[in-house]
Amino acid sequence: MRVAIGIEYDGSAYSGWQKQSHADSVQERVEQALSRVADHPVELVCAGRTDAGVHAFNQVAHFDTEAIRTERSWVLGANSHLPADINLNWARPMPEDFHARFSAVARSYRYIILNRWVRSGVYARRATWIRKPLDAERMQLAAQALLGEHDFSSFRAVECQAKSPVRRIEHIQVWREDDRVILEVRANAFLHHMVRNIAGVLIEIGAGEREVSWTREVLEHRDRTRGGVTAPAAGLYFLGPRYPERFAVPERQLWPG
Repeated sequence: MRVAIGIEYDGSAYSGWQKQSHADSVQERVEQALSRVADHPVELVCAGRTDAGVHAFNQVAHFDTEAIRTERSWVLGANSHLPADINLNWARPMPEDFHARFSAVARSYRYIILNRWVRSGVYARRATWIRKPLDAERMQLAAQALLGEHDFSSFRAVECQAKSPVRRIEHIQVWREDDRVILEVRANAFLHHMVRNIAGVLIEIGAGEREVSWTREVLEHRDRTRGGVTAPAAGLYFLGPRYPERFAVPERQLWPG
């Protein structure tokens, strides 16, 4: 049986999603918990690997098992063996052709900036603090240059291993909520550090350090060295993937606001 799960986590304490021999990871923690419920080793395949310090509201992963458990048993059983900063929200049996990564048709991220003159103790690892006032309307206008299919070489990490830098952004929006500036972006797929590099460019524009047209200029250069600073990981949240309706994968769950 193939089972899909939805995982929510605060990535502050982990080296990222991917299991590593030298550091604690979200994948290792969840695999250990599910293995205890299944009573056999479980290996997970996820929709999108997240870096160290990055969070997720609806990371989707799948695993194959011969164990017969109810959806409730998978969720509550795994959660009883997980730390407080990692949680399963749902589990669903899936057809054999479902693949957490390759079946996804889009993925969404949110980047949260705390924009005020003093830092926050509560949001220290859950948002990026920018002291200088940001103009969210300028950032929104600048972001629209990224819509559509482009070569995003200027927005990929140097160590990115993707075969092609071409990606298609379906939606990108920047808005302000009190002392927070929020960037949300949905694309068919993302390159390594792509969202954080987009955020870095938009922050400079919002702070008045660059013109609105700079986003398009960076994009057209197709050169990472022209792309500005990579924004910190703390503000980044993987909202989740989107799949064809026939798989009936639950949508992301967000706190109000």
